[in-house]
Amino acid sequence: MIQLKFFEQKDFPGLNYTLDENQLQYTATAEQALKKIEEREDTLAFPITILKDEHPCGFFVLDFGDDKLELTNNKQAMLLRSFSVNPEFQGKGIGKEAMIKVEEFVRENFKDCDEIVLAVDQDNISAFQLYGNTGYHYEGKTRIGRSGPQYIMHKKL
Repeated sequence: MIQLKFFEQKDFPGLNYTLDENQLQYTATAEQALKKIEEREDTLAFPITILKDEHPCGFFVLDFGDDKLELTNNKQAMLLRSFSVNPEFQGKGIGKEAMIKVEEFVRENFKDCDEIVLAVDQDNISAFQLYGNTGYHYEGKTRIGRSGPQYIMHKKL
């Protein structure tokens, strides 16, 4: 069973996995994302742990900061970033199930949020398909990210 919860330091050993070079061009590791939040003293970014049978197996960040305004004009939106699943658990539907549960998690914990936005690299076809298959929509808006062109996707809540 897949669950989402706010990150706790005790989750870190299970999230300290290595992504391959291909994946690292598209996302940050949990360690990198947590360090960035800490450095910025970012109180608007919420690290989230993905659990499989109560064991940490993936990670992402829900961010209310101004970065989201590069993707949407909606001040009530939240940016989903740094999504990854431990390579040992990839290919088992965990990412898909986690992305489906994000909507419920946001509704329960961030009542004022009415949209989730994300940017996915155009070359990251599997992630684009994952997001599309879990209710995120691409309506033609793009931007240039650190690895090249990205599709802007969103899900209204």
